Amino acid sequence: MRIKDLHDLPKFSDGWSYLYVEHCRIDQEAKAIAVHDEDGKVPVPCANLALLMLGPGVSITHAAVSVLADHGCLVAWCGEAGVRFYSVGMGETRSSSNLLHQARIWANPELHMQVVHRLYQMRFSEKFDPALTLQQIRGMEGIRVREAYARASRDTGIAWSGRNYSRDKWSDSDPVNRALSAANSCLYGICHAAIVSAGFSPALGFIHTGKMLSFVYDVADLYKAEISIPTAFRAAADEKDDLERRVRLLCRDSFAATRLLARIIPDIQTALMLSKKGIASESETFNVDAAAPGDLWAPDGGKVEGGRIHPLNAAEMEADDGSIDT
Repeated sequence: MRIKDLHDLPKFSDGWSYLYVEHCRIDQEAKAIAVHDEDGKVPVPCANLALLMLGPGVSITHAAVSVLADHGCLVAWCGEAGVRFYSVGMGETRSSSNLLHQARIWANPELHMQVVHRLYQMRFSEKFDPALTLQQIRGMEGIRVREAYARASRDTGIAWSGRNYSRDKWSDSDPVNRALSAANSCLYGICHAAIVSAGFSPALGFIHTGKMLSFVYDVADLYKAEISIPTAFRAAADEKDDLERRVRLLCRDSFAATRLLARIIPDIQTALMLSKKGIASESETFNVDAAAPGDLWAPDGGKVEGGRIHPLNAAEMEADDGSIDT
């Protein structure tokens, strides 16, 4: 059954919420899709999917993309095992309510600060003293991250002398720093996919700012000490060749073991003070007609009906017949 209420977010916590495929061909079959690979054909009921992740070696037909869009399934083009995010198609979240909520609290200094505190608080098990300043909280965060590096170093026996790398001189970095960069890139990819699938902006960050992925960095920082740091040190401890590939494989396994995809959107909802249904404001209605232009903004905070010719003056208002602007 298709989702009837387009306010609903994709249910990443469900078992069929997302599917990753690679080295296959995807085409339309009836009102669903089918995945063809060397083992044969697998029909996929795309009405059950929130996210289809296309890895390397995938070809997909125009008809398949069309039926996925009709069912509100987000299509993302990504790297091996979903650990890099390249591009995205439209999903079910055609409503702008979550993006508008994010923008509203981002632009309000008081609410913005509340989100900053929430994002930092979510990284700690103990509650912050309300009297702590933001600088003190950042200092506590620095100590927590240093302890995460030290713990990973002790657990793996890999020496740690600090974060040091250069994109222009990648090979000059030591293995553990290259592994950390690769693991963080994998983490950014999966967080980016979850953010856009839920209708949020990856650019409107609260702790980070000034980058097109600022909010991705905000969200990814919730999981670095738990996932990417220990994963990178484990990869660096293995002396086999192709370090970056080992990192990607270990990240894939860590993401699955920690059920990361099922956690990201609920964590965003907590940070941005959203209901667990992901609805920014239950008073906001959504026109299920995807072709409708929506409401018009008004300076008093209200809304004006869109998709029609509006009168110029009081005389025209009296004679207004509500004509639709076509």
